[in-house]
Amino acid sequence: MPRPIRATISLSALSHNLQVVRNHLELARPGSQDKTGKSFKPPFIWAVIKANAYGHGLENGIRGFAGADGLALIDLNDAVRCREQGWRKKILMLEGFFEQADLPFLRANNITTSVHHIEQIRMLEKMPAGKPLDVFLKLNTGMNRLGFRPADCAARFRDLLALQKQGRVGNIGFMSHFSSADGQPGAIDEPLRLMRQAIEGLPGALSICNSAATLRYPSLAFNERENWVRPGICLYGASPFDTPTETATAFGLLPAMSLRAKLLAVQRIAKGESVGYGATYRATKNSRVGVVACGYADGYPRHAPTGTPVMINGVRTRVIGRVSMDMLTVDLDPVPEAREGDWVGLWGQNGPHIDEVASHAGTISYELMCALAKRVPVDIEE
Repeated sequence: MPRPIRATISLSALSHNLQVVRNHLELARPGSQDKTGKSFKPPFIWAVIKANAYGHGLENGIRGFAGADGLALIDLNDAVRCREQGWRKKILMLEGFFEQADLPFLRANNITTSVHHIEQIRMLEKMPAGKPLDVFLKLNTGMNRLGFRPADCAARFRDLLALQKQGRVGNIGFMSHFSSADGQPGAIDEPLRLMRQAIEGLPGALSICNSAATLRYPSLAFNERENWVRPGICLYGASPFDTPTETATAFGLLPAMSLRAKLLAVQRIAKGESVGYGATYRATKNSRVGVVACGYADGYPRHAPTGTPVMINGVRTRVIGRVSMDMLTVDLDPVPEAREGDWVGLWGQNGPHIDEVASHAGTISYELMCALAKRVPVDIEE
């Protein structure tokens, strides 16, 4: 029999969160709130499914985000799997391609690619004439990871335009990534200025809004260009922000991943006795302690301290002591009726929000989602 631990992925929550993003954008559409008379088309949505759909499973992401206009990811094998699973709409390679041998697969599967390095342009130049590839020219506006400097944008656009005339490149768009859209007001002003200045007078679609920018600055997704937003974490029901007012719940997002495990045992300890490795927790009174069938080998954060919330039978309580490989311990005093075999909600439905668990553990919900271990059985909820 399997260990009594389960993760649940809700496809309806994924679909719901995608619709929340669409509705949020629609409310920001210019013309719906003023009398300018301008008509702005709503932006298109790339649903980001990199990292195995943030730990939710690639196939689940494909199904849950069936209403998206495209999927965005980084692994070419995963992009091909999307096509094999029946995805017929657009796919974007966020990091582009890595070697010459990738190009035939991009062509054969009608995959759009980012171009962020001069060597990628050289590889496109060597590509035999044939079906053209749609590309997004990626600009570095302050993140300092991938992308050309804004000052080089015009020259690189001319390179791609030459390839377009040769039939190697199709549509050319522009993209960048905010480093601090979740930061203080004004943090996006300079990156936005650099982007606008770089592409002024150059035709093409634009993609710049991640989850934080899409939720906090939705009006950025409306301009005279074709616009693509790239939400990621919010589609999985978590917030990109660390503020008390911009929670996932406040935006109407639903948790798509839940993790729960059963109580394996109940221990009674006396005042002064310790719990777990390192004796990091000592009881201040005679207490009941529950042992839960989940540890860091299942993806629960080892560094989650005493006080990290859990839920048992609808009652909120806490982790105590140090998380070990296969087990963690919880305070049962607030839940006197708890017994061996009861389910403990670790995050998601019937548990605390994953953002709250991550905050206690000094990390982010992205990491918790992606860290879910393969050994944890997963149920798919339609």
